[in-house]
Amino acid sequence: MVAVLASAAVVAPSRAADGERAGESWGVEQLMIELGRVQESRARFVERKYLKVLQSPLELTGTLVYTAPGRLEKRTLTPKPETMTVEGDRLVMEKSGRTRTLRLEDYPVLWGFVESIRSTLKGDLAALDRFYRVALDGGPSRWTLSLMPKDAKMNAFINSILIGGGKGRISSVEVREAKGDRSVMLVTEDTP
Repeated sequence: MVAVLASAAVVAPSRAADGERAGESWGVEQLMIELGRVQESRARFVERKYLKVLQSPLELTGTLVYTAPGRLEKRTLTPKPETMTVEGDRLVMEKSGRTRTLRLEDYPVLWGFVESIRSTLKGDLAALDRFYRVALDGGPSRWTLSLMPKDAKMNAFINSILIGGGKGRISSVEVREAKGDRSVMLVTEDTP
């Protein structure tokens, strides 16, 4: 479940190399403001899951839709159709004609994982701080947000989540799992 919504680390240059504006400080608060301005976003994704039990990565493709303040939909098209929608405190999964609804509060590890993506898209630093130690590297045009789980139960599943992007948009998500598996998602935003 951890890798379901996730996953490519972007090596970000230092702030100075990224053209920090003279006299103007840029950090995680400014990034959250930029991300929070996005009211709706549609994108395509390619996700590669690197699992120890497989010799080559499993590749998934599909679409992502985010609608402020917190609706997120991941529609996997290949290799098998599947839809996951997060809205409020509910996660709805649709696969093979079956629908399952989960209340996120009943699954704290899953809830924390969902919030890594949703709260980043919302620009909600307080929600991120609830679940993670948050660090930012880079500058406005290219950055990496590192999320390290605070909760021991979550840390037993996830070592870190690295979210990369630039100019107020997310372009990659990498989830590094505690047992060595990882998931890397590259996101290409659809242009209107």
